[in-house]
Amino acid sequence: MIVSLLYRIRNLFIGVAVVANVAGALFILALVLMLSVDVIARGVFNAPFRGIIELVIFSLVLIVFLQLPDVVRSGRLTRSDGLMLMLPARYSDFLSRAIDLLAAIFMAVAAYTVWPEVVRAFESCRFFTAPLRGSGGFWADLQASFRRCDYFGTPGILRAPWWPAKLAIFFGLSLSAILFLFRVILPERKLSEETLVSSK
Repeated sequence: MIVSLLYRIRNLFIGVAVVANVAGALFILALVLMLSVDVIARGVFNAPFRGIIELVIFSLVLIVFLQLPDVVRSGRLTRSDGLMLMLPARYSDFLSRAIDLLAAIFMAVAAYTVWPEVVRAFESCRFFTAPLRGSGGFWADLQASFRRCDYFGTPGILRAPWWPAKLAIFFGLSLSAILFLFRVILPERKLSEETLVSSK
């Protein structure tokens, strides 16, 4: 009963990881389109796309940390398993789980370290504080809040608030830690068994 519940919870987190992976893939597509526009504008019209460097850097942060949990889920995270291939199956399984546990701890510590940065970047916008010149309505307040945010980029070219990128980093690290933990506590099941659990 408890094991079945754990598999259901794990499947829920796996679903979130898959959705995040799709979002990361959409960012990749958007990045390819932006670079294509920049190349055409640069070569044909001699008018490069302003802010392309900032967009590439910002997008890469989002792409990496949105797709990281699905990489963990599918077991495609790069690691050397030469030693485990030489060991008997039970020792290899134990070593694999120990590595996954260390990875879960590392990801959790990294997420814990990033969280204050997320809060600080979000609070710098003061979304729930009226502009200093007085409240000018919801949209005016929102625009003023975004102007107050800690920004990444080049003033006059392109600036973006830091908190979405830092939130994506925290999300990717936290979800990866949870998925690594599930790899430690739950044995691997065949697809038919997982389908049976999820259909009950």
